[in-house]
Amino acid sequence: MKTIPFRTYPYLAVVSLAVQLAAAPAAPALAQSAPAAAPPPAAPAGAANKLAVAGEVTPPAGYLIGPEDVLAVVFWREKDLSVDAIAVRPDGMITVPLINDVKAAGMTPDQLREQIQTAAGKYVTDPSVTVVVKTINSRKVFITGQVGKPGQYPLTAPTSVMQLIAMAGGVHEFADTEKILIMRSEGGQQVAKQFNYNDVLNRKNLKQNIELLPGDTVVVP
Repeated sequence: MKTIPFRTYPYLAVVSLAVQLAAAPAAPALAQSAPAAAPPPAAPAGAANKLAVAGEVTPPAGYLIGPEDVLAVVFWREKDLSVDAIAVRPDGMITVPLINDVKAAGMTPDQLREQIQTAAGKYVTDPSVTVVVKTINSRKVFITGQVGKPGQYPLTAPTSVMQLIAMAGGVHEFADTEKILIMRSEGGQQVAKQFNYNDVLNRKNLKQNIELLPGDTVVVP
């Protein structure tokens, strides 16, 4: 038997280790590359615009924009075209950057939004517009005669005759509370509706305590 010199042992150990490593299955990768981050979802049209506008009010049912109302017109990602506060002029128009004059009176906020968005489409790719009502000045009712504070009052929420009288400081001591009139325009003509304050106060004939409409005048003799 041939004896292998001792000095060759280190060499054989190295060869044996190399063979074992080659035969062993590949070790799994210690780390995997992180997947690419997904792009943020697009904001729904108009959603972010409303968040950017302070002082929004909720218009009453059937609300139509009128003169002296204050609006905000906001373009999504187009700050140069946005207007934070713009009053409707007596002619019913508003001025929007790039588009110029736009008729607003007599429209709902959504109708005005569509009109502005269509007009802006000539200059901006896929514009997204929001119209926000900030102040309602066009809806007014009036009360005159024997009350504490006669004058005009904004009609920003459903308001009855009794509520308006209360807002006006109540009736005077010598007011003829059985002959109060509500003056209203119907079909282009002025009509007068009678109101008996004492009856309503005593929970009688409550149907006469009607909800007021813009332009109504309550006369307390």
